[in-house]
Amino acid sequence: MTNEIILLMYLIAINSAVWVLMGIDKRRAVKNQWRISEKTLWLVALIGGAAGGIAGMYTFRHKTRHLSFKLGMPLLLFIHIYLLIQLKG
Repeated sequence: MTNEIILLMYLIAINSAVWVLMGIDKRRAVKNQWRISEKTLWLVALIGGAAGGIAGMYTFRHKTRHLSFKLGMPLLLFIHIYLLIQLKG
């Protein structure tokens, strides 16, 4: 397997994971249950899952009022895209 395929598989997995975490946290918030910490959501987004975080925010209407998520996730995604371009070039 080439490094590009491995990277693509990693990005699909990590973005899927943060999307699922957003959905689980939203469901728990609605049910007043134990929650996934924002620190955990940010950590998973930081290691490559910003796109999944954004998708989860708007799919589940979760964390969309938090300015740190509303501005931070797109900024993190921009950084990820920049780093991928630098890695490719």
